[in-house]
Amino acid sequence: MRRLLRPLLILLALVFLFEAWLWSHLAPIVAWIVARIPLRAIKARLTALLDRLPPAATFVVFIVPVLLLLPLKFLGLWMLAHGSWLGALGVLAFAKMLSVGVTAFIFDLTQPKLMQMPWFRWLYDRVMAGLAWAHGLIDPIKRRLRSFFRMWGPRRAGRTSRLLARIRRRMQAA
Repeated sequence: MRRLLRPLLILLALVFLFEAWLWSHLAPIVAWIVARIPLRAIKARLTALLDRLPPAATFVVFIVPVLLLLPLKFLGLWMLAHGSWLGALGVLAFAKMLSVGVTAFIFDLTQPKLMQMPWFRWLYDRVMAGLAWAHGLIDPIKRRLRSFFRMWGPRRAGRTSRLLARIRRRMQAA
């Protein structure tokens, strides 16, 4: 049973790590875009408003981007159901990147308030533990793959070619 479960766990860990990678790489992009918006007064008011909100209201602000992008995800599913595979994948990928980027940006703004709620802190700790678990599962596989592909790298190509030729000669002699 464990042998059957391991590939599923590895797939789950890869999805989790991909989400974390998107989170960390898209938040700075959204921050850069927001910094380019010339409405400093509105941004200052928004920041001041977030500072005054209680933690529960801050959570609502954190969830709003997910809810606003839900129709875009439904559009992608509708396109998928009607056979427009390429368009659906594009819309779904765009919605995913936009959703993760905006949510990561808003999380950076609201994290101190969100961490004041015990259940959110508990959930955040579980997600961080899941991230550590995923790294623990995938990192050894990554190291093995890197060492395998290093064997085919430009510095070792001569040695690898000689090894393959030697194996080939032995196989032909047998």
